[in-house]
Amino acid sequence: MIYHNSPKTHLNNNLGRLSTSATIAIQQLCRQLQQEGKTIYRLGLGQSPFPVPAPVVRALQENAHQKDYLAVKGLEELRRTLAASHCASYGIGCDIEDVIIGPGSKELMFILQLVYDGEILIPIPAWVSYAPQARIIGRHVNNIVTEKKDRWKVTAEQIDSICRLDPGRSRMLILNYPSNPTGQTYDANELEELAEVVSKYQVLVLSDEIYARMTFSGKHTSIIDYYPEGTIFSGGLSKWCGAGGWRLGLFIVPEAMRWITNAMATVASETFTSTSAPIQYAAIAAFEENPEIDIYVDRCRRILGALAGDITRRLAKTDIDVIPAQGGFYIFPDFGNYRLRLEKRHIFTSAELCDELLHETGVAILPGSDFGRPVTELTARLAFVDFDGEKALRDYPGDDGLDQSYLATCCTNTLTGIERIIEWLGALDE
Repeated sequence: MIYHNSPKTHLNNNLGRLSTSATIAIQQLCRQLQQEGKTIYRLGLGQSPFPVPAPVVRALQENAHQKDYLAVKGLEELRRTLAASHCASYGIGCDIEDVIIGPGSKELMFILQLVYDGEILIPIPAWVSYAPQARIIGRHVNNIVTEKKDRWKVTAEQIDSICRLDPGRSRMLILNYPSNPTGQTYDANELEELAEVVSKYQVLVLSDEIYARMTFSGKHTSIIDYYPEGTIFSGGLSKWCGAGGWRLGLFIVPEAMRWITNAMATVASETFTSTSAPIQYAAIAAFEENPEIDIYVDRCRRILGALAGDITRRLAKTDIDVIPAQGGFYIFPDFGNYRLRLEKRHIFTSAELCDELLHETGVAILPGSDFGRPVTELTARLAFVDFDGEKALRDYPGDDGLDQSYLATCCTNTLTGIERIIEWLGALDE
């Protein structure tokens, strides 16, 4: 029956071409296939395999009774702890009024794009949600296509070539390092060159450093060192602390741009109100000085670094072109050398390649096109996280014992998935 007086169905035009986030969609698909009894190697969603550190879990248990709405910008004690922690770690000098807490950095990024009226510059490949968020809000997105020869990193020359065409335009550059999806990061010289250009054109920089503590070398440099007056630092608990589902993110905004913090707080007051109280109290334990947590972080990044190196060595024996990762838990292989062989199987795009891999091998990875790359470019993101992180930490053999035997025992699913890919590609010649 049709009710003629019912409201007209009309979708916001900005949502017309959007679908569920690719990383969420692949996770849902993997669950469905596993429920159907299929063996799936889950290298799609970038979720930390490691457990939340014990001191942080205990802090959550002890604060489960916290039930009050907290300040919109966040619990004052947590913000004070964050200001001190980030000053010690990255040299960020800030007041607690420059720190804002949200239910995940993803939500804070969305609100930032809402309150900041300007063009959004996104180096490609990029995390799957930056551009859709901008489109939902109606912001103009300028994708900066990076090149493999530059290790998929944006250059100062590329930014300058855009900004000099209209130097007075308001712009925000989203910079993510170590990168999701490439695993690459910027060194001090590269950041200094970028800072010189963005400072020249007064470009606001959203520096997404959520993987900072997962830099394999243990040394991370922030663009804040070179452009503190125009950089917003974005971090959280999800990656280094294994607490993605806890949903706690943070921004540190320059004092001169406190109007942004205040505007974001206004929007937050009308949307999520405040971040979960028990989670905020528990997060204090995550960011306070604690040798136990330092050891946890060090071991996590060492395991990931060793695993990334082993995967790269395995892939290097094939025709897959891959740049060694420097941090996080991603590599961004290029299957272009297999193009002719894949075309014989009627595979012409990265999406078709990933669909076929999932169907024939059970290995779930995401196509480069989901990260903004051209659809016919045969790149993909591989998240090497399908292993029992708790076991890997429990059996940690010492810094000198992270060999192939340890990885084969503790990271079995991930390495099996890699071998399935290699075997499948090898069979293309048959």
